[in-house]
Amino acid sequence: MTNTPVVVREGATVYATGTHAELEDGRLLEQLMASVGYCTEVEEDLIDAVTGLSGSGPAYAFTAVEALADGGVKMGLPRRLAIRLGAQALLGAAKMLLDSEQHPGQLKDNVCSPGGATIHALHVMESGGFRSLLINAVETSCIRTRELQFLADQEKISPAAIKKTTLDKVLDTSPGLLPYSLTRNIWTGKSKFLIGIMAFTCPVLSYQCR
Repeated sequence: MTNTPVVVREGATVYATGTHAELEDGRLLEQLMASVGYCTEVEEDLIDAVTGLSGSGPAYAFTAVEALADGGVKMGLPRRLAIRLGAQALLGAAKMLLDSEQHPGQLKDNVCSPGGATIHALHVMESGGFRSLLINAVETSCIRTRELQFLADQEKISPAAIKKTTLDKVLDTSPGLLPYSLTRNIWTGKSKFLIGIMAFTCPVLSYQCR
């Protein structure tokens, strides 16, 4: 499971290897996907939770930036500047967190001065259920992923019925490569494993060279 920021080499990818995959297969996948972001192995039963968090995560972030920009526009900022400032705030905060060993709560506290503007703003966010909304969003995405997988297993829906993501569109722009995506079926055999890796990764890497 990966996400759309792989197209700017900042993706988050997790994978699970099955009984037919060998140790070097997992290492190959991790080496390839690490070239377009973070990559790590997890147990297969965690893949759906990953989908809810980092798979859908970019959409949460884009929505947050859009909302922040709306707030800036409401207070008089030009739209383009508001979007840039909102995006940069999230980018900088994420980098601070990843580059430090501090808990995100501690980094948040570092921004809040007693009686200041930020703590008042956070109070409003807490009153509106901000944390619960994000938790519920991750949970809902995870549950829906399981529902879609169940329907696919029962052949009640086809893969084509699921809305294509940006990554699928990247694959579509590389007709010379096999249009094979990384699904759970990839782990049933070594040949499928290797074909899936190359068919998925090569379009992403070639996209970076354009």
